[in-house]
Amino acid sequence: MPEATSSAKGAAVEVIMDSNALFAPLQFKIDIQGELERLLGRRFELILLSSVRHELEVLAAGSPPKTSKMAAFALEYAKKCRLVEAHSSAKTVDDAIVEIAAKCRSPVFTNDAQLRRRLRNISVPVIYVRQKSHLAIEGMIQSHV
Repeated sequence: MPEATSSAKGAAVEVIMDSNALFAPLQFKIDIQGELERLLGRRFELILLSSVRHELEVLAAGSPPKTSKMAAFALEYAKKCRLVEAHSSAKTVDDAIVEIAAKCRSPVFTNDAQLRRRLRNISVPVIYVRQKSHLAIEGMIQSHV
């Protein structure tokens, strides 16, 4: 991923979005942008891996109506993210997220317990929904300055 630009508050934090994180605004009525500003206290950029976008497209096209509607909403929300082509040998979307997050040392926003555990095991910070009302973070975000 390209280096983030600097500002008065330091370099922007690149936050990799998992598909289920993009469901949070609809599912929990959480203002993701506002919560990330509160949580991180600095500029950030939402990153959407191409494999995550593909996963959402598949869900939007071939899932039961409720899941399809949520995936369509997530795809619309994903337009706020910078799309990054995931050039990875990973077999699954989660594997690609782990591989890229480990390489870039970027925090990942996910509510998937298994993915959270995998990321924490390799010391990648994880942002998640806590108590269905706000975002929390596990781990420390390193400065890329």
